[in-house]
Amino acid sequence: MKHPLLRICLLVVLASVGACSSGPQLQPQTADYPEPVFTPKEILPPDHANLTEVYDPWENMNKHIYNFNYEFDKAVYLPVVRGYRAVVPSFARTGLSNFFRNLVDVTSIFNSILQLAPTKTFQNTGRVLINSTFGIFGLIDVASKMDIPRPVEDFGQTLGHWGVGQGPYLVLPFLGPSNLRDSAGLLPDFYVAGAASDAVFPSEVTLGAFVLYPINSRANNPFRYYQNGSAFEYEMVRWLYSTKRKLDINE
Repeated sequence: MKHPLLRICLLVVLASVGACSSGPQLQPQTADYPEPVFTPKEILPPDHANLTEVYDPWENMNKHIYNFNYEFDKAVYLPVVRGYRAVVPSFARTGLSNFFRNLVDVTSIFNSILQLAPTKTFQNTGRVLINSTFGIFGLIDVASKMDIPRPVEDFGQTLGHWGVGQGPYLVLPFLGPSNLRDSAGLLPDFYVAGAASDAVFPSEVTLGAFVLYPINSRANNPFRYYQNGSAFEYEMVRWLYSTKRKLDINE
């Protein structure tokens, strides 16, 4: 694909679904017997993690986007994933997963360099060189069998490494949980992965690979909406995502 902006738009629309939830709706109140309303702070034990500490000024909008993502997942994503699993053999799905992981390793090289992290740069460069040659363009993960570490670095982490805060929590259509900083970091990562693919493969192969990428990613993601039994799923996923990103940057 010779137009990076078109590739980026395609990826933003098709990238894998994340997960966050608004929880069940409250029952309507009556004049005589109003339904009690309990917050997470009132119900959860004193030593629990504070699920409300994440900065989320756009919570109402985020929950509406979450509901859209849930409906899309149910109506489109999961049926497509079931068809993908039925048609594509297991060994081929594994090869595709390895291929996409190899492209992610390319973006990790880019971000490790920007973070001035030589160890991570050498590790990711070694992985890409080995898997792209002996692993047949990344279809076989030879580097992992050689116990070469795989640090995963993205541009959101790079911004965080240089002191940029997470900013407001943000749920992206189709993509799921994020924040303002990580959302801005998506475009450089997509561009680097697309440029690396274009440098090696014809544009038709690149386009086909990036169409399959979100399907393959969703097939490998065990999360299912509304199946954890929590009344505060949205708050829980928001806290887990934000906490994980802090740990990613502090590694």
